[in-house]
Amino acid sequence: MPLLEPKPEALRPEAVRPPSVDRVPDRQAPGTPEPLRGDLIALLGPEKVLWKVSDLVKYASDASPYRFVPQVVVVPQSIDDISAVLSYAHGKGREVVFRAAGTSLNGQAQGEDILVDVRHHWAGIEILDDGAQARIRPGTTVVRANAALARHGRLLGPDPASAIACTIGGVVANNASGMTAGTTRNSYRTVSSLTFVLPSGTVVDTADPTADEDLARAEPRLCEGLLALKAEIEADAGLTARIRAKYEIKNTNGYRLDAFLDGSTPVQILRGLMVGSEGTFGFISEVVFDTLPLDRRISTALLFFPSLTAAAAAVPRFNEAGAIAVELMDGNTLRASVSVQGVPADWAELPKETAALLVEFRAPDEHGQEAYEQAAAAVVQELDLVAPVPSVTNAFTRDAKAISGYWKARKAFVTAVGGSRPSGTTLITEDFAVPPSRLAEACEALLSLQAEHGFDAAVAGHAAHGNLHFLLAFDAAKPSDVDRYAAFMDDFCRLTVERFDGSLKAEHATGRNIAPFLELEWGPRATELMWRTKQIIDPGGVLAPRIVLDRDPKAHLRGLKTIPEVEAVADPCIECGFCEPTCPSHDLTTSPRQRIVLRREMMRQPGGSPVETQLLDAYGYDAVDTCAGDSTCKLACPVGIDTGAMMKDFRHRRHSPREERIAALTAKNFKAVEAAARLAVAAADRIGDRLGDGPLETITALARKAVRPDLVPEWLPEIPGAAARKLPRTSRAGANAVYYPACVNRIFGGPEGHRGPSLPQAVVAVSARAGKPVWIPDDVAGTCCATIWHSKGYDDGNTVMANRIVEAAWGWTAGGKLPLVVDASSCTLGIAHEVVPYLTDDNRELHRELTIVDSLVWAADELLPELTILRRTGSAVLHPTCSMQHLDDVQQLRTVAEACAEEVVIPDDAGCCAFAGDRGMLHKELTASATAKEAAEVNRREYDAYLSANRMCEIGMDRATGHSYYSVLMELERATRPGAVVR
Repeated sequence: MPLLEPKPEALRPEAVRPPSVDRVPDRQAPGTPEPLRGDLIALLGPEKVLWKVSDLVKYASDASPYRFVPQVVVVPQSIDDISAVLSYAHGKGREVVFRAAGTSLNGQAQGEDILVDVRHHWAGIEILDDGAQARIRPGTTVVRANAALARHGRLLGPDPASAIACTIGGVVANNASGMTAGTTRNSYRTVSSLTFVLPSGTVVDTADPTADEDLARAEPRLCEGLLALKAEIEADAGLTARIRAKYEIKNTNGYRLDAFLDGSTPVQILRGLMVGSEGTFGFISEVVFDTLPLDRRISTALLFFPSLTAAAAAVPRFNEAGAIAVELMDGNTLRASVSVQGVPADWAELPKETAALLVEFRAPDEHGQEAYEQAAAAVVQELDLVAPVPSVTNAFTRDAKAISGYWKARKAFVTAVGGSRPSGTTLITEDFAVPPSRLAEACEALLSLQAEHGFDAAVAGHAAHGNLHFLLAFDAAKPSDVDRYAAFMDDFCRLTVERFDGSLKAEHATGRNIAPFLELEWGPRATELMWRTKQIIDPGGVLAPRIVLDRDPKAHLRGLKTIPEVEAVADPCIECGFCEPTCPSHDLTTSPRQRIVLRREMMRQPGGSPVETQLLDAYGYDAVDTCAGDSTCKLACPVGIDTGAMMKDFRHRRHSPREERIAALTAKNFKAVEAAARLAVAAADRIGDRLGDGPLETITALARKAVRPDLVPEWLPEIPGAAARKLPRTSRAGANAVYYPACVNRIFGGPEGHRGPSLPQAVVAVSARAGKPVWIPDDVAGTCCATIWHSKGYDDGNTVMANRIVEAAWGWTAGGKLPLVVDASSCTLGIAHEVVPYLTDDNRELHRELTIVDSLVWAADELLPELTILRRTGSAVLHPTCSMQHLDDVQQLRTVAEACAEEVVIPDDAGCCAFAGDRGMLHKELTASATAKEAAEVNRREYDAYLSANRMCEIGMDRATGHSYYSVLMELERATRPGAVVR
């Protein structure tokens, strides 16, 4: 064991706690039992089988109120792997559930036997016919697909609120729709063709001209059975009419029986049945969508009403005016949304009875937009709107930022309300539809029913389509609360069906919580046809049992998960999964959601249990060490949960007092440390030139093994040589700003082979050319943004350096009279925001007087207007860092780059590189995983320049792509330099 290996005990929960009723039992502590584990490893290979109890626990939760621990998790990489798993399950009598993003709200992504992760290894999009169609793999998020389509002026029809995280496989399998899809733009209506694997292992491509012939040979009984059901349905005029009527409003409850009416052959019938089948009929490996026009002229308003029923009554008017979206939010939803960044704080003071409609019109051109705005104005004029708080305008706007804010509040419905629920309670999300003409009546009935059962739910929904969502919170650990929820569900389902002839699931699919009520909605005849359809397609019952069809009347009460209290920063988490696609480690170890899920399981366990011990042993590397600490999870989370901050706190807890003292001593003597680091880099560079990188890699590898991998960096060939010992000479007299070269740019030089000024020289030169000279203080050596200590959880060292840099900056800037320009985005973030909690009261006052400016903002807003561009490179690809996202200056990066290059590209798969200071040298596998997709996209072609604005991130991208990245400020200097320039 390494000398300074941290002890897992440091993270063991301290509170004495009784075991939870739904804790993982001790018998599962060893993980997947034999022979299941051995069989699957022999079948697929060890890298495709996850068997530790920590693996099983982190896959046991999705965005729903349910929790089922799988026996094993497999991560297939090909259709052959999928077929092998299905064949094994058939032979052994086992069950299989497919899981993609895990954003399902009804437990569809959970299984109790073999769980198959089809998010990893299953992403990709191919644009067809200039965007008219798109071939998409199931692990691709909706946001990623739409980013690729936007270049062609197209988009997908389905637009669920979880688009940032949900994947195409889940969208199609659940027939998810969203704000604008309704019944005409959903997957059932816009999927052109599917490729899927049936439970038997047979692969079907519905676009293949010979698909029906091939299927008839491979699956004759299946084909005969489907055609027989089709004939039976079509022979019953009453049933046929009922089926058609059920899909006049949004409906995802049960199987798409209209597939038997719309399809004329077995393959066509299967194409329809697969949509909304929730993984119970097969695995969808590829989808071809017919796309829709991306109308870019948008007019939107958030209109406030005195009551929910008043808002609902106005919906038909906007539908008639041509609105593409009419979204309803009640007072509880609006007030909870104040936790979402950008939402007006005064919404917290809105009366409880208040409701709002988010109304949007989209047009292809100015003429169409003006016509819509006139129609909307006519409707608004007839409404009795209210303005209970100052921020309410009740006006339509074209401002993109305002519109984005409205939608951010709306899309955060589940997470914002869920985040504000009482600690320890479970969140239930219900989804139903009624005829749009009866929406107001349904709202009134729903409010009455909630009050009757003692619930104060939040209500929102796609009002244009008669589709409402509401949220209930209760304590799943209390039998009385579960009974109350059960009674409510019985009454709610009867109300929806018997009074409104509505859909018990409009877009979230049946799932575990509505399966017992399927027959109530569809009646015994149609329900039995669904059971027979399942028997024909999956006679062995291998795929996802109990998720759509379940004869147990209390199935919706089985597997309800408790939510034990965890660290305050993470306690509001509802496990929605929005954070996962942005997390650098989600393809390597764990995602932010999984880090929280694992922590909650520790809290369910009695202290010292075998399961808790196993979880703690794995948590150190899987959760704490491989967290990049970039906090992009905070940006993706609608309520701003910063799991990265929790991991930094855990790093702090693992430090011994001796380690904290050493870290503080390093901060106090950082001037000497900085000089020594620069000398070490220079010496290593010379050794590398003479002997190659091998000796350095060997030496650091041995040191890591002896001391601790999370403390000793590994030497990487991409590490550049040392920076110049002296910074450029500047004058304080006449300076427009103080320029602070970050310590990383004082230690490391530019990319190998770079000709031209260093970054500090470039910033000084380009500022002078713009007539806005900068001054570099003589005593910057020995100061730092404190991120080095902050990211590693060294609180004492962080405190020392945070206060030092603020005191120094206050003096340099003459008490805040001059801006402080920082040339590394992570350092800007550190000084501007991250140091604040560690400052003394006096230094917080000084900090408030400082103006911290990132070099990108300085260049884009202050320098560019005064500069003359003399030359431009052909093409440039950009790497926006996670710090730029936190600072909201990605646009400035693009602006500067567009001044310097004819073509500028930000990869669709751009994300955090996870180099994170030195974490990419501590865990190079983290950066390799985090950058894999972006690097693959970048390397599909050559660019003339590879640009960013943070040296360590540039090194990370050098390693990922094999190309030399450098600061966009250096390219700006080249573009504006007088005289001849050699690249």
